[in-house]
Amino acid sequence: MAEARVETRPGSGRAAWTALLAAVAVAVLAVGAARVASPAARQTTAPPPPSLVVIGIDAFRPDYLERANVPAIRALAARGVRAEGLIPPFPSKTFPSFVTIATGLRPARHGIVNNTIDDPAIPVRFRLSDHPGRSDPRWWLGEPIWNAAERQGVRAAGIFWPGDDVEILGRRPSSYLTYDESFPNEQRIDRALALLAQPPASRPRLLMLYVSLVDDASHAHGPHAPEAHAAAAAADALVARLMAGLESRGLNRETNVVVVSDHGMAETMPERVIVLDNYLDPASVDVIETGPSVRLRPLGDVTLTPEARRQWTDQTLRALRGKHPRLRVYPGTALPARFQAGTSVRIPPVVGMADDGWLVLTRAQHQRWRERGGETRGEHGFAPGLPSMYGVFVAAGPSFRPGMRLPAFESIHLYEAFCRVLGITPGPNDGDPRVLAEVIR
Repeated sequence: MAEARVETRPGSGRAAWTALLAAVAVAVLAVGAARVASPAARQTTAPPPPSLVVIGIDAFRPDYLERANVPAIRALAARGVRAEGLIPPFPSKTFPSFVTIATGLRPARHGIVNNTIDDPAIPVRFRLSDHPGRSDPRWWLGEPIWNAAERQGVRAAGIFWPGDDVEILGRRPSSYLTYDESFPNEQRIDRALALLAQPPASRPRLLMLYVSLVDDASHAHGPHAPEAHAAAAAADALVARLMAGLESRGLNRETNVVVVSDHGMAETMPERVIVLDNYLDPASVDVIETGPSVRLRPLGDVTLTPEARRQWTDQTLRALRGKHPRLRVYPGTALPARFQAGTSVRIPPVVGMADDGWLVLTRAQHQRWRERGGETRGEHGFAPGLPSMYGVFVAAGPSFRPGMRLPAFESIHLYEAFCRVLGITPGPNDGDPRVLAEVIR
């Protein structure tokens, strides 16, 4: 404490004495205030802000909460927020959907318009099986939430969330792994817990984790098969492992946990197939995709003039339109408004959509299916508004109000809610912050 000094002049004794008393009084009050204020300041130090863990379970349908043995996810829903369904973007495929959740952008804006994509400016086709090809930063046009968080000083981590291992707009999360399908799911949870248990200075406040076991089982056997229910139960066991690990580490009260899926799954069978060969020769076109949707380009598309491409599109539409009652065919530039597909050179000139549970296949594909025994399977990629395509949304933790039940809503709105939980400013996006405003404390 600095010494109080009082300056005096001859003949001013009374004034000097008064000034000295005043200075002493100020010093005494200052000491007392310091003794009172210091403990109070220590007591009101803000606790660490809550973390956000998002678990993406591929193809987990919302009705599995009732039909499958999933007590951990049901318990999470009971003490937090649950929606009747999470409506995917168009198309209802894994990469477009999970990237929409991460960016708040529709696929035409974030660039990942399908699981298989062509772009005239990129020589290699985007394929899920080609990790180096799909990791080309030119495919990825939107800033994911992990990069928005890092840019604003919030550490983020990814464990196989689609795109988290790609350098997008010059950034990656602080922690990520190159995708490895064989990496055991239990070890993914253990890695998440190890990251969350780090000291606050190095701990991620955002962690996004992906598992595919439900998608694998329901593709192979159909969404209603015992194998699909068993896979849902196994995914639930991963959530239980995470929750137990958070509690044992004393992190459960400061961690928000969200369970989402990218889409649902519809049951398919060989009796519900539209054979493409009946209407055109598959060898005469570039068949980018078959299944719930068929996506077609002309051979040598990049060499065609706009007029030649338009003529090919008109000819192909005439060959397919109105030929099968379960098939709707559109120009890629004029998809139905309800799909909110936007426009992109990455959307092929011709897109056909089958009715729920029907598939468009080549004759060779259909024959191979029958030769394998014609077993019931599961597929996604149908119109996103169909309940069979709904994903799941469950959330609980310090940032979410308990006991909330929501109608189905579009996954495009999750990004804004996640940014609010993290306390970061969202980037440009297509979501509406009002949709989930009432569920966040």
